[in-house]
Amino acid sequence: MNTNFNKTKLGVIGCGKMAAAILGGIIKNNFLNNENIFVYDKNPEASSALSKEYGFIKVNTISQLLNEVDTLLLAVKPFVVNDVLGEIKQNYKNQLIMSILAGVKIEKYLSILNSAKIIRIMPNTPALVNEGMSAVCASPQVSKEQIDFAYSFMANCGKVIITTENKIDIITALSGSGPAYYFRIIDLMAKSAQKLGLDYNEAILLSVQTALGSAKMILENDFNINQLIKNVTTPGGCTEVGNKVLEESQIEQILDKTILDTTNKAIELG
Repeated sequence: MNTNFNKTKLGVIGCGKMAAAILGGIIKNNFLNNENIFVYDKNPEASSALSKEYGFIKVNTISQLLNEVDTLLLAVKPFVVNDVLGEIKQNYKNQLIMSILAGVKIEKYLSILNSAKIIRIMPNTPALVNEGMSAVCASPQVSKEQIDFAYSFMANCGKVIITTENKIDIITALSGSGPAYYFRIIDLMAKSAQKLGLDYNEAILLSVQTALGSAKMILENDFNINQLIKNVTTPGGCTEVGNKVLEESQIEQILDKTILDTTNKAIELG
């Protein structure tokens, strides 16, 4: 890690749950100094809460924020981006801008801030438990050191990949929206067991821990999923029967459509 990263002065615009999760990881890992993080939200209670919890410096305006920092984290709702960029433009001092706004493309930022240095980040909600998955892409003006900073910044709350913007909408569908799909599958498996006689509380624990352990095994076995399936499946046994049901259920086509339609929606929003 570049030891100069901790000298960065970060300004945060938008203090919702995702920003709080990311900043929590930053502080837990001592990536930045508390006193070098400035927070702003149009709802003063939100910025006050973060300031009190972590010792950040609360500011009352975006212009005040821009006078203090060299890097920005945009974490507002996408529908207010025009207003926020308009305010940034008035006092912009060529700060690096990292944005976690879904669907807002680099071209949008550049149309208002011209040659700004923009890094788009697609995080997901497991960042709240330090198990996030983030993808990072950058505008041409961004330096390698700045990309390294964004990568290291997001690595404080999970895993990160560097990508290109033409893949971000697909990544939005897979990892951005993906947690909701896994939540549903885990819940449905538990409810299937409940119908056969398990108490829901024990069924959901069994389903959740099985999903968690299975995911960890994939990570620790070089993503060799087919071999892991074989390891669990005894010829003529229970798992083989279940595998056959899945194979005959058109689940592949259902998941293909889920990711395709979600990707198309992300493209539409952009």
